[in-house]
Amino acid sequence: MFKILQKALTTGVVTAPYPRVPARLSESFRGKPEFDLARWKDARPAADVCPTEAITLVEGEAARRVTIDYGRCVFCGQCAEVSSDGAVRVTREFEMATRDRRDLIRTAEYALNPDGSHRALTSASTVDRARAAEASGRELREKIRSTLGRSLAIREVDAGSCNGCELEIIALNNPVHDIERFGIHFVASPRHADMLLVTGPVTRNMEMALRKTYQATPEPRVVVAVGTCGISGGIFGVNYATRGGVDQVIPVDVFIPGCPPRPEALLHGILLAVDRISSAR
Repeated sequence: MFKILQKALTTGVVTAPYPRVPARLSESFRGKPEFDLARWKDARPAADVCPTEAITLVEGEAARRVTIDYGRCVFCGQCAEVSSDGAVRVTREFEMATRDRRDLIRTAEYALNPDGSHRALTSASTVDRARAAEASGRELREKIRSTLGRSLAIREVDAGSCNGCELEIIALNNPVHDIERFGIHFVASPRHADMLLVTGPVTRNMEMALRKTYQATPEPRVVVAVGTCGISGGIFGVNYATRGGVDQVIPVDVFIPGCPPRPEALLHGILLAVDRISSAR
């Protein structure tokens, strides 16, 4: 016991102060790809190398519609590597959790040159995050107000992941991230849970188990889809073995992009789900 006390006194506080202060990220961390749509001269190379078809093109007569889906992005950075004009760059942004799946999708339309390159940006979609958060969060906030006190019990469900997301979720319980300082803890049974944290593309063998877990969770329940696979099926997509994203099987309240999302991104999404992200800061 004295050794434990001695180590605690020697080590001091190791818990990261996020989200009260910005997270400390390594220089090599790869976050959200950022697209300068006005500068982008040709989307075809990026679309060709994207392993999950997060960048898709619809060709028209002297025009092209480009769709960028961050819910399918695995943050590999290949789109930036092949974009010689510098219009695509990998940032260190990770706070991408949203209550509305549509917030993860951007579209742009271009007039084309004869060689197929972009001549001019004719239109681009924008997301009013304040409006979107208010509109999509109203019902969710009513759910949260019905939960007991400020505590939150989470049941994690692996519906078919590679376990990358699980490693990040486990890190939430270590002394560095210490999710229990927010009154949030993990439970073994869905009957004791307020939230389901679901990872992986839902395999067909896990589909029924996920449905039963959802039904066993008492109302009001909140469902969070974790990672690219949980949002869209990711690199696996929809095939003979997987159903795709979690929302193809049960309703989802919050989506946390990433492959896998780092612990701070998970914490940001969970606090967003319970409408506590502003108070945590």
